Amino acid sequence: MSDGPPYTLIRDLPASDRPRERLRDAGPAALSNAELLAIILRTGGAKQSALSQANSLLAHFDGLPGLRAAALLELCGEPGIGEAKAAQIKAALELGVRLSSYNDNDRPLVRTPDDIANLVMAEMSLLQQEHVRVMLLDAKNRLLSMQTVYVGSVHTAHVRVAELLSDAVRIRAAAIVVLHNHPSGDPTPSPADVTLTRSVFEASRLLGIDLLDHVIIGAGRYVSMHALKAGFPEAAR
Repeated sequence: MSDGPPYTLIRDLPASDRPRERLRDAGPAALSNAELLAIILRTGGAKQSALSQANSLLAHFDGLPGLRAAALLELCGEPGIGEAKAAQIKAALELGVRLSSYNDNDRPLVRTPDDIANLVMAEMSLLQQEHVRVMLLDAKNRLLSMQTVYVGSVHTAHVRVAELLSDAVRIRAAAIVVLHNHPSGDPTPSPADVTLTRSVFEASRLLGIDLLDHVIIGAGRYVSMHALKAGFPEAAR
């Protein structure tokens, strides 16, 4: 046993020894399991710092596998661990398990207008308002995520091009697909749709992002602006 005080608050440690500062400066891979768990716990209990609490939990449950296998109520029975902290631990460990089993090949592959429409048709064709969305793709045209950028009236959508491209820039997507629905059920492009496509094409090209298509969803039908060569200068050549 140490001759020092019962425990040391993390804020009293040198900055270079605090888990969050170490994660910031050295990256998460440099931290021990106890340090990572302390960050999840955030605060300690009445007689333990978050770091001491993390070490106690890992020792009691024989490491991360035992901690994951423990029931929520079992975690709640540990000193200083209430339901909220127990839930945080269980959620973080479950995310780790899901990530470890994740395969990039599981991401939907977007190659054709049919691929695009098949991912959204069932849901977007039933929307009562106009939704503008952006599919973010990696360099192999696998779907990274899909964001709703705008929800407007049933008549028109006024969308800033910067809003359409902001997430693509932030996550460094290699390509995007713009989608929106026509609540009328008729996916025929309007002049405004062509103008928007052209604006996004030009802006994304300047940013080094490929606009693969702009797909308009109707009632069980869709239109590919790229296939129509509408708003895509290179497709028209």
